[in-house]
This record gives sequence, C-alpha cells and structure tokens, in this order.
Amino acid sequence: PSSAASSAAGESSATIPTASTGTAAGGAVEEHIAADVVATVPAQELDEHEGLDEASLREHEEVTKVKNVARVELGKYRMDTWYFSPLPKELIKNSSGMIDVLYVCEFTLSFFTRKEELLRFQAKELPWDRRHPPGNEIYRNGNLSMFEVDGYEERIYCQNLCYIAKMFLDHKTLYFDVDPFLFYVLCEVDNRGFHPVGYYSKEKYSDVGYNLACILTFPSHQRKGYGRFLIAFSYELSKKEEKVGSPEKPISDLGQQAYLPFWSSTIVDFLRNRRGDATSLSVMDISKQTSIMAEDIVFALNQLGILKFVNGVYFIAAETNLLEGLAKRHPVKEPRVDPEKLHWTPFITDIKRDKFSIHSKRPSVQKEEQEGRKSEGGSGGE
Repeated sequence: PSSAASSAAGESSATIPTASTGTAAGGAVEEHIAADVVATVPAQELDEHEGLDEASLREHEEVTKVKNVARVELGKYRMDTWYFSPLPKELIKNSSGMIDVLYVCEFTLSFFTRKEELLRFQAKELPWDRRHPPGNEIYRNGNLSMFEVDGYEERIYCQNLCYIAKMFLDHKTLYFDVDPFLFYVLCEVDNRGFHPVGYYSKEKYSDVGYNLACILTFPSHQRKGYGRFLIAFSYELSKKEEKVGSPEKPISDLGQQAYLPFWSSTIVDFLRNRRGDATSLSVMDISKQTSIMAEDIVFALNQLGILKFVNGVYFIAAETNLLEGLAKRHPVKEPRVDPEKLHWTPFITDIKRDKFSIHSKRPSVQKEEQEGRKSEGGSGGE
C-alpha cells in the first residue's frame, strides 16, 4: 500500500475480452452466475524501474520475470495476471511453483486453489448478511458503495488485497505492513452482495500530506470511470478533514495521466462557478475549496495554460470564454462522488501541529486586503 499512486487506477490499461468471454469461469459448479472471462494486457507505462541501481534492478527482474499465478478469479470475472506476487508459500502446493487459477472469495478475499473449496467455504461459512467487505460502509449511492477497512483491525483481508494488487501493479517495492494504512474498497452492489471493483489506500497519518498511497481498479472493471471516482473520493475525505492532500510522490507518468485530468476539471469547474471578487482569487483559495495541494494546482494551471507571469507577478487568466472552452475539454465526468451520501467522521488532529489543515494556510488575497484596510483605518484614527 505504500507504493506511489502509480497505477493511476488502471484507467488507461487495455482490457481485451478473449474468445471465451461470456462463458462461466467456474464451469457448471455455479450455474446461476454467467461469469465473464477477461484477459488483460499490462500497460507499458507501468514500468517503474527508473531510479533502481543495477543490483536492485537485477533482483527485481529475477523476482518478477516468472509469474506464480496465471489467472485470478474474483467473483464472476477471471483475469490474466500481469506480474509476480509474493503469495504465502503454503498456498503453492505443486512442485512447479505455479498456480493456474487463484480463486478468491470476493467478500472475504480468502484464497483457494480449487473452485470447489471456494464454493464450500461460501456455502458453509458465509451467510448472506456477511457478503461485503469488513469495516464500515461510509458511502452508498445507487449501486456504488465504499467501505473503510482498517489495516490493523483487518490485517489478513488487507494483506490479501495487497497480494491481489501486486498481480497488476509493477512497483519497485510493495510493502505488506498494512497496520498504518486505511483501505477504501469500492463495490458494486446487487442482490447477491457487495462486489469489489477497486480500492485505494492511505496512511492513517501522513506527515507530508499524502491522501492516497496506492490505487487500483481491477482490470475487469476498468473503463468505467472508477479510477477517477476513487481519486475524487480521496479528496472528499480531505475536505471532511479540512485538509489539503496529494497522492504519494513521486508520481509516475501513468499516475499523472490519471490525476491531471481530475485536477484540471476540478479547478476549471471551481473557477467557472466561483463567487465574489474574481480579482482577489489566489491559488490558496482554490486549494482551500478543493483540498488539492497548492503545488498540484500550480502544475495543473500551467498545463491548462492559464497561469501567467507578468512583471514578476503570477496571475490566473480566467476569462469566461476561456473557461467555457476549457470546461468542454476537461469535463467533470461520471460517476461523481455525492458528498451528501458520505457518512464519515475523520480522525481529530491538532490543527496547530498539522500544517496541512486548511486553517493553517495563509489567508486569501481578499482577506489580506481587508485586514490591510482595517489596519490603515485604525492608524488614521489615532
């Protein structure tokens, strides 16, 4: 979970149905489920070997050159894996060291090497009212639900989630010390239960202001906007915390490809709908309202071409016509996070110690000007 937000939720990765798409992944054992067989190909952008020294690179290549799981079946989807994952040794029972299909209970993330074992477990050990992730459901809107899972309280579940994620993420390192992390699991809801489609993790407390550590949309559910939804959700939590946040750095090219459209559309939408004196708008004002870190706002404004530098002063060129054109190129896409459907209380921190609290930020330009006028008026009265 401590890997940077470099998978970018997999939104730009390809998902290619095979000729067997639509056949039941589990055969006749579970006839009531029409399982899809989904084959995936790794995105080349996931290569993050930059910065590794020669010895580390050799070790990385040695560990990842051979996959130990060919496919993973999660719910009604069977997906080709992309990378090696350091699964517990006791799970691999054959001499080849290879698992053809790893069967995963989508509700508990328990691992099985035989479909019959999975079905037996679900029939005997998993009543209908437990067919959801552990932890607290903090968001429900239509058929989408989000659960917050504490890595310390649900260690096995979160470790298994990391093992699955490693099959689709090529990171330099991926730690399985899940205790310091919270995991936010996005589910599609139907009458059979809550089916995970992706997740992101974040540190319970980050001294550098990160609000997201690792993010993944499962290949079977890419191209649905869930990666962007997870990113938006991380900022909604930051708003609830009254903090600014940013994905874990350094962010990869693929991560930037996912974040930049979100930052751009969010900032343009804010500028179009802002109220008050437009001439008094500052980067810090945008940061306070969106919870996007100032450095990320500056980067996005530069990419949008509306941050200008004239006579030694930066200003935002936000004419109405320009913003309308940018809004068409950078729309706020569905599915959106509805803040009214979020039921979550943040951890309480001392804002005097927390430099990422919006209350610790410099006042806006407008407020500074008002305070300056008050000060001038006071000195004149004396």
